[in-house]
Amino acid sequence: MIESKIKSTVRDVNDFPKSGIVFKDITPILKDPALCGEIIKALAEQLKGIDIDVVAGIESRGFLFGPSLAQLLGVPFVPIRKLGKLPYKTIQQSYDLEYGSATIEMHEDALIAGQKVLIHDDLLATGGTVVAASKLVMQVGAEIAGYSFIIALDFLKGRERIGPYCDKILSLASY
Repeated sequence: MIESKIKSTVRDVNDFPKSGIVFKDITPILKDPALCGEIIKALAEQLKGIDIDVVAGIESRGFLFGPSLAQLLGVPFVPIRKLGKLPYKTIQQSYDLEYGSATIEMHEDALIAGQKVLIHDDLLATGGTVVAASKLVMQVGAEIAGYSFIIALDFLKGRERIGPYCDKILSLASY
């Protein structure tokens, strides 16, 4: 089963990025091309029946599997990046972090009103960045078709936070 393969490959890193946090490091997955292929196929399988026009990946780990997923689905990929990383005119959305705030952005012409967008990232934690990405998508009149994650940290209640934007929240492994 894909969940057990993911869980046996992901590395726990204690006290990263700060004391008390156990970081779920997916980079060991990237050393296994066969597992990467299985993950892309499993994500696509979960998405059957959901109408998707575009996959939007959140920087930076949403860029690892997002473009391959978009290619497999036969749709474009749109990057959602940290402030100041995109070269063309952008729209922005700020959000609060535990200590301070951050801003993400997307090219203003990346999406068209009415497009159905899948928001993809490697991991769902508290959902703050995903809420900000959802607001960016909606700002241009596009719709959220669903969310896909490799891992969901259910104890951090990110699903509850993003659920009001779209209830199609899919992950391959949950903790």
